[in-house]
Amino acid sequence: MAKIIVVGSSSIDLVVTSSKRPGAGETVLGESFKTVPGGKGANQAVAAARLGADVTMIGRVGDDAFAAQILNNFKQNNVCVDNVEPVPHMESGTAHIILAEGDNSIVVVKAANNEVTPEYIDHTREAFEGADMVMIQQEIPVETVTHVSRICKNLGIPLLLNPAPARPLDDEVIENAAYITPNEHEAKILFSSLTVSEALRKYPNKLFITEGSKGVRYFDGSNEVLVPSYQVAVVDTTGAGDTFNAAFAVALAEGTAIYDSVRFANRAASLSVTKFGAQGGMPYRQEVEAQM
Repeated sequence: MAKIIVVGSSSIDLVVTSSKRPGAGETVLGESFKTVPGGKGANQAVAAARLGADVTMIGRVGDDAFAAQILNNFKQNNVCVDNVEPVPHMESGTAHIILAEGDNSIVVVKAANNEVTPEYIDHTREAFEGADMVMIQQEIPVETVTHVSRICKNLGIPLLLNPAPARPLDDEVIENAAYITPNEHEAKILFSSLTVSEALRKYPNKLFITEGSKGVRYFDGSNEVLVPSYQVAVVDTTGAGDTFNAAFAVALAEGTAIYDSVRFANRAASLSVTKFGAQGGMPYRQEVEAQM
């Protein structure tokens, strides 16, 4: 069983479903409202655990009612929460999501996730020992991402960096990461002076650009490869990227070849969009293998 550490955000998603996305100054009538566990770090931790990994989450929650909901959800999904500590007198992170017109729009309030600091990471340092893979995203402070990348480099642990939400990264972080998984929008911000092909060739078998329904593109050292996605009836795209990243990390940590790891991740991501909620559709290992 692969041991995976996830450093990142834990939040509650406040999800509104509507037939139309409102424009500036516009009010529309919604169809439903739900609160569900989310946060990119938490999503990836839950997805990896469902796919068979031994997962430890490193993060923070507030001291509100949402914190108990977040922690209970981790426990129900067999994610270790020994390193998810509450921040006194602070709210848990939230994501405010509109599902409309076949896609989603999201506003994230980081709150307690801002307290996933380098100092807090040092406090949890023992958790990194023996890890097969560390996963990290960008809903936590930028200096923490840099700090974790240095720890992984020093310990010789592969780091999978999902650079979302998009923001520029230091060259040091890009060099320290073993795998980087931006979508097309994020890739343009990270590698603004390069074309897609130039960026892929600069980082062979390291940079994997997710292209939605088209698939995932990377350079294998000889050729540019597009691993196609699977076509399904889409219910909710929230969390599809997190499912892809988790599945990719699990497969790589288990020693699966890169192309086959991407295929496995694409299949998992395709299943995740067939149900409601970021975590609601995240598949279990047997579901993915049955569809491969």
